[in-house]
Amino acid sequence: MTDMAFAEASEQNSKTLIPAMLGLVVLIVGVALRMIVGTLVTVVVIAMTVLTTMGLTGWAGLIINSSTAIAPVIVMTLTVAHSVHLLAALRYNMGEGMEKRAALVEALRVNLEPIAITSLTAAVGFLSLNFSESPPLRELGNVVAVGMVLAFLYSILFTPAAMAILPSRSKAKASSGKSAMGRLADVVVAKQKPLLYGCTAVVLLALGGITQIKLDDDFFRYFDQRYDFRVHADFTMDNLTGLHMIEYSLPSGEEQGILQPDYLKRLDEFAEWYRQSEKVVHVSAITDTIKRLNRTLHANDESYYSIPDTSDEAAQYLMLYELSVPYGLDLNSQMDVGKSASRMTITLVDVKASEVLDLARVGEAWLKENAPGIWEAADENPVRATGMSVAVSTISAHNIQSMLGGTFLALCLISLLLLFIFRNVRIALISLVPNLTPAAIAFGIWGYLFGEVNLAISVVIAMTLGIVVDDTVHLLSKYLRARREHGEDREGAVRYALHTVGMPLWVTTVALVVGFGVLATSGFAVNGDMGLLSAITIAVALIADFLLLPPILMQFDRRKMT
Repeated sequence: MTDMAFAEASEQNSKTLIPAMLGLVVLIVGVALRMIVGTLVTVVVIAMTVLTTMGLTGWAGLIINSSTAIAPVIVMTLTVAHSVHLLAALRYNMGEGMEKRAALVEALRVNLEPIAITSLTAAVGFLSLNFSESPPLRELGNVVAVGMVLAFLYSILFTPAAMAILPSRSKAKASSGKSAMGRLADVVVAKQKPLLYGCTAVVLLALGGITQIKLDDDFFRYFDQRYDFRVHADFTMDNLTGLHMIEYSLPSGEEQGILQPDYLKRLDEFAEWYRQSEKVVHVSAITDTIKRLNRTLHANDESYYSIPDTSDEAAQYLMLYELSVPYGLDLNSQMDVGKSASRMTITLVDVKASEVLDLARVGEAWLKENAPGIWEAADENPVRATGMSVAVSTISAHNIQSMLGGTFLALCLISLLLLFIFRNVRIALISLVPNLTPAAIAFGIWGYLFGEVNLAISVVIAMTLGIVVDDTVHLLSKYLRARREHGEDREGAVRYALHTVGMPLWVTTVALVVGFGVLATSGFAVNGDMGLLSAITIAVALIADFLLLPPILMQFDRRKMT
C-alpha cells in the first residue's frame, strides 16, 4: 500500500504541480525579459532537453520511480538558467545598439565558458550520486547528468540559431534593470565591510540551526491529510494497531529445541521485555499460545498461565492445538517444520526510522546479554532483527548519509574543477564561499523551523548545486573578464559584473523560487519539502552572490590581473 501511495502521489504531482511550476517559470522569464520569441525558444529548449533526457532514460530501460520522477524538474532549472543568460545578454547588447547577429555572437562569446562550466560542474555533482547505496538515486544522478549535457548542447546550438532566424524586436535599453543593478553595485562597494561582517554573522547563526537537524524518516508522514493513505494509516494507528513491525527468527540450535522449557522461558522474557516499551502495541510469540493452552487445560487457573515444566508438556499442548483448529490456522507461521526456530513479531506505533532501528538494536543487545543460548544458536551469524520496517529504515538511514556524503564529494570535485578553469587559486577558494553558504543557511533555517531531514530533502543540495554554482560562475566570469580584458580594479570589476549579469541572475532566481514555491504546496513530502527547501536555497544563493561574494572579492582579491 505504501509503494502504491508513493507511485500515485508522484504521478499526481507530475500531472498537476510540475506543469504549473514550469508554466510559472516560463511566464516570469517572459515578463522579465520582455522577449516573446525568446520565451518561446526557451520553452522549446526546455521541452527538447527534458524529452530527450527522458527518452534516453526509456531506451536505457530505466523505470520511473519516486526518485527519478523529479529528474525533469532538475534538468529544467539549469536549462532555464542557460537560456536566460543568453537571452539577457542578447537583449543587453541589442539595447546598446548592436545588430542582432553581432549581439548573438557577443552573447555566445561571453556566456559560452560559464555555461559550459556550470553544465560540467552540475553533471559532476549528480554523477557523485553513484556513491549512494540506493539504485534509484544512482539512476537519478545518471539521468540528470545526461540532462545537463543535453541542456548545454541545446542551449548553445539551438537557442542562438533560433534567435538568429526568428524576428526579434528587443532593442530598447533595459534602463530600469541597469539602474537597479547600478544602485545595488553602489551599495555593495560603499558598504563592503559591513556587508562582509553581517553576512558572516548570518552564516554563523545558520550553523547553529544545522546542529538542530536530525536525520530521520517516517514514510507514512510523507503524505498529508489530502491523501486517503495518510487518513487510513492514522485511523489504523489510532484505533486498531501499529503499521511498523520488527521480526525475529529465534533459533534453538536443535530439532524440537523450541519445546525446551529454558528456550521458552528466555523467549517469554524477551517478549515481556519488548512489551514494556511505550512504542510497542503488540508482541506475537509462540509462548503466548503455549501459556494460554496450559491455563485452559487446568480449568482456566491463572496460576498456570506460564511455561510448562517439561518439553513433553509443551509438545503435547502444541499437538492438541494443531489437531483442533481448522486447516490454515496452524502455527506454521510461528515456527519452522522441525521446530528448531520460532518467529517473534513486534508491532510498533507512531515511530520513525531511527526509533525502529534503536528498538532493533537494543533488542539484539538484550538477546546477547540475557539469552546467549538463542543468540549463539545460529550456525554462522548471530540473531538480527529483520522485517520490512527494519529494512526500509536501514535503507533510509544509509541513503541519507550516502546522499550527503556524495554531495560533499561533489563539492570537492567542483572546487577542483573551478580551480583548474579559473587558473587562480585565490578566486577558486573564494568561489567556495557562495557555493557552500546557500546550503548551510538553508539547512540552518530548516533546522530551526523543522529540525528533521529525511531522504526526500537530502537530495536538495545536489539538486540546487547546479543553479548555485551557475550564479557564482557567471558572476565570477564577468568579474574576471572586467579585470583581465578591461583592466578594471576590484570595485570597477564588481560594478561591471553586477551590471552585466545581475539582471539574469535576478530573473532566474525569482522564476525558480516561485516555481519551487508552487511545488512546495504539494501534500507529498518528496515534492513539497524538496520544493520548499530548494526555494530557500536558491533565494539564499542570489543573496550570497549579490551581498557576500562582491565584498569578499574586494577584500581578498588583491592580486593584479593580466
